[in-house]
Amino acid sequence: MSALGATRSNGLSAVARFGQLSIAWLLALAVIVPLLVMVSTSFKTQRQIFDGGFSFIFMPTLENYRNILEGRFLGYVGNSIVVGVVATALTLVLGTMCAYALSRFTFIGRTPIAMGTLLLRTIPPAVLAVPIYFIWTSIGLAGLGGLILVYVALNLPFTIWLLYGFIEQVPRELEESAAVDGCGPFRSFFYLILPLLKPGLAAAGIFTFRIAWNELVLASILTDRNSRTLPYAVFLYIKDTGIDWGELMAAGVLVAIPPLIFTFVAARQIIAGLTSGAVKG
Repeated sequence: MSALGATRSNGLSAVARFGQLSIAWLLALAVIVPLLVMVSTSFKTQRQIFDGGFSFIFMPTLENYRNILEGRFLGYVGNSIVVGVVATALTLVLGTMCAYALSRFTFIGRTPIAMGTLLLRTIPPAVLAVPIYFIWTSIGLAGLGGLILVYVALNLPFTIWLLYGFIEQVPRELEESAAVDGCGPFRSFFYLILPLLKPGLAAAGIFTFRIAWNELVLASILTDRNSRTLPYAVFLYIKDTGIDWGELMAAGVLVAIPPLIFTFVAARQIIAGLTSGAVKG
């Protein structure tokens, strides 16, 4: 009976593993196939796209990439880099200090502030678009500067709670030992706590940068012709006279490259941030 039970258990385990692998492959295909279609379409002419149905076998051309790079696309790239880098840097600096204060200090209103930051993360950015537009334009903050401030405010709650989990895992005894050795609070924070937060900082930085890089709604209403970012630039290829699918896909490929590079380079840091940075209840 025991041998029969073991065989049946092994059979069920094999079926379960096969099912898990099948689901994983289906999910991978659901992600990879659209990317392959976008990349292949970006190397096609408009005639190749609409003649004879879709195919991966065709004569490639760089015309679409040449057309978009000859326009204002590089200017939009520069705007997106400025917004993404500055917003990410400010978010990490402010988020680290806020998370450390919530973790280590006791003060009046600590719990409401912590819960309030978490609730703010649940508000969709599109809901805030109209109020932010009227407030920012009335005080003259429309443009890249105002867009950066909005992204910092939207990403701070996630950064605070992610880094809060990391800081909570750092034993307080380390700081107490450093204080006994004459290390002040600021020196203890910069030389003791920050090095241990590298996985959390990397994960929070990547997610923050991706949001600032890909966001469209707020970028479309808070910027003008000279300060547009890449998501809005891609949207411009959808015109009243039609859609130039080749140039649209080429722009999509160029927009997707930087976040993909960041993701692949820091994949291990992202996984560490999602697992080790969880807040323990």
